[in-house]
Amino acid sequence: QFGNPIGLAAGFDKNGECIDTMLAMGFGFVEIGSVTPKPQPGNPTPRVFRLPELGGIINRYGFNSQGVEAVRGTLAARATSRRAAGLLGVNLGKNKTTSAEDAAADYAVGIKELSEFADYLVVNISSPNTPGLRALQSKESLVQLVREARRARDAVRWDCEAGPPPILVKIAPDLTAQDKKDIAEVALAERVDGLIVSNTTIARPPEVSAHANGGEGGGLSGGPLMAESTALLSEMYRLTKGKVALVGGGGVTSGADAYAKIRAGASIVQLYTALVYQGATLLPNMKRELVQLLEADGFSSVAGG
Repeated sequence: QFGNPIGLAAGFDKNGECIDTMLAMGFGFVEIGSVTPKPQPGNPTPRVFRLPELGGIINRYGFNSQGVEAVRGTLAARATSRRAAGLLGVNLGKNKTTSAEDAAADYAVGIKELSEFADYLVVNISSPNTPGLRALQSKESLVQLVREARRARDAVRWDCEAGPPPILVKIAPDLTAQDKKDIAEVALAERVDGLIVSNTTIARPPEVSAHANGGEGGGLSGGPLMAESTALLSEMYRLTKGKVALVGGGGVTSGADAYAKIRAGASIVQLYTALVYQGATLLPNMKRELVQLLEADGFSSVAGG
């Protein structure tokens, strides 16, 4: 169970170095990563571009990661120390040099090495900054990937009462109608534990295109993504018939945004960009506003199991 439905999205703490600091700040859960099997530097700098007037950011980090071995060491050390309350998600990616055909093996490495520390796992196949990654969202590739991921997880010996962590798939907002149907079909047929909707977008709304940094390549996050990602969330809820847990991400900047995601079908929400602009005051303000909106509509809690 999540202590509260607002979590920190992957990308902020790529290597698991400040999990408890962020949980102590008030997040209900923290998702680290994306973690790749081998260390890699990511794309050359500059690779992050702010759009402060729009509450947005364009990034092309490219899965910069210390690699599975280093992150495992960090998480193992944390396991022996006093930890803050809250859940941990581990977001996994493939190395840039790994072909699409061998991608499943990369995710399997991350799952085998890190799943014992995770409350949930994420297969990230939707970053726009790793060449060929989004092709893994195609129906045939996704089926293979989900099956291999589950096999890798189930090969780990589970002594804890909770059993193996659920596996979620993080999808892009830039999908065709057929893509959405295919992903929903795979999620239902393969009994995927959940979908994170969504990653950053390669689309550029007019107000972004007009910005000085709007022409930079990479994924757009923050306020300009809210409408697009929430519409996709609602559609995926409909296509999966409410039978697949959904995490709402993309453009959450306030309690009202979080509530909109929940009303669109999300059980929990996550954010990153808003934290960059609003800092430590973000969470208490969001929680207060979310509670007020829930109570106004007659709800006493959010289903975030």
